Amino acid sequence: MSKKILTTPIRSEDLEDIRISDIIYLNGYLITARDCAHTRLVKHGRKIPVDLAGKAIFHAGPIMVPDQTSGSGFKVVSIGPTTSMRMEKFEKEFVEQTGVRVIIGKGGMGPNTEYACKNFKAIHCVFPAGCAVVAATHVEQIVEAQWRDLGMPETLWHCDVKELGPLIVSIDPDGRNLFEENKVTFNERKDKALEEIYPQVSFIK
Repeated sequence: MSKKILTTPIRSEDLEDIRISDIIYLNGYLITARDCAHTRLVKHGRKIPVDLAGKAIFHAGPIMVPDQTSGSGFKVVSIGPTTSMRMEKFEKEFVEQTGVRVIIGKGGMGPNTEYACKNFKAIHCVFPAGCAVVAATHVEQIVEAQWRDLGMPETLWHCDVKELGPLIVSIDPDGRNLFEENKVTFNERKDKALEEIYPQVSFIK
């Protein structure tokens, strides 16, 4: 089976055959954008100082060190995902206003992101937690940094990445949500298991 690679700029047509649980990889431009970036754009109406249309964002707080050989003056040491659900209340408006196609983070997201992915043709993906150093090896260079006044974790770090992954698709362009669908399956299995267990422990008061 061939490796599924998305390369920015990503068009809506590029996402048509992608479904929840698919594993993909990313080439091109990835911008870190977490709590403060979402708040500034959606809540305070400040324009994002980088074009996100057709690109990918990463809910992450990377560790950078000075690097005089880099055009930006920085290189990444570690870039791990942070919990995506914190951005849930802003994600619908964020996707609509920026045109971002791929959202990467840790854990699932909810109905606002489902709506955004379905109506504005985007996807949410999960990058495995605990692999921040591995992710850094897929960053070829830091192109630039915006909103540095927010501090290192919240800065918009513009990364050039090569085959960043594996990225597990948790919300697809149809708005299907892997985490929510798995909850239904898990609960069905749980109920069946409890039916078998309860009679065996009924003597416990």
